[in-house]
Amino acid sequence: MIQAIIFDLDNTLYAYDPAHAAGFAAVTEYAAAQLGLAPERFRSLHREADRVLRRHAGEDAAAIHSRLIRYQLLLEGLGLTIAHAPRMEEVYWTAFFAEVRPEPGVRETLSALRERGCRLGVGTNMTALQQFEKLRRLGLTELADFLVSSEEVSAEKPDGRLFACCVEKAGCPAGDCLFVGDDAQKDILGALSAGLRPVYFERKPGAALPAGVPVIRSISELPELLEREEA
Repeated sequence: MIQAIIFDLDNTLYAYDPAHAAGFAAVTEYAAAQLGLAPERFRSLHREADRVLRRHAGEDAAAIHSRLIRYQLLLEGLGLTIAHAPRMEEVYWTAFFAEVRPEPGVRETLSALRERGCRLGVGTNMTALQQFEKLRRLGLTELADFLVSSEEVSAEKPDGRLFACCVEKAGCPAGDCLFVGDDAQKDILGALSAGLRPVYFERKPGAALPAGVPVIRSISELPELLEREEA
């Protein structure tokens, strides 16, 4: 019997790409105006800063998502003052959060699932501060019983430590937990390996999925899926 439903956040409860595009456009404009960097030059430097950050932090750390550290590294590489880094981070996230919109039916569906007695959680890569703000903007903070971020467990999906922490907080066996996500590798295979029951949120068709994994195209389909799973 399903007792808990755990959701990926980015590109599952909202569309990440439009928000990121807005944030990146805003910080690109800042770099042009304040640092004299043409957009293509900024994009190139940004990619290099990302490579340096991953070399420093490793691939399995929430720090790889830090805009602040990435801009710090970019400025250091140019020999410019790092004083711009906090302002660049602020510019990015202000524009990003302004574009965050919940997937259709998300609030209503999560409310209905809670009424059925399901515990609801979020299992997400990235730093906790930004993920809390996304949930707040989405109007979902009060509907979530728990959150597990990769910052909390020092591991990124599909690492089993993040899923194990989700199961611990859910307070029920892994086999009684659904994990809903859009990434076939990080969410679906990660959940399967940890013993949870994955549900694939298909934002883009064509993903190679293990046999038998349920597919939904709207979060609103979850109550019906739950009825089938429990039949």
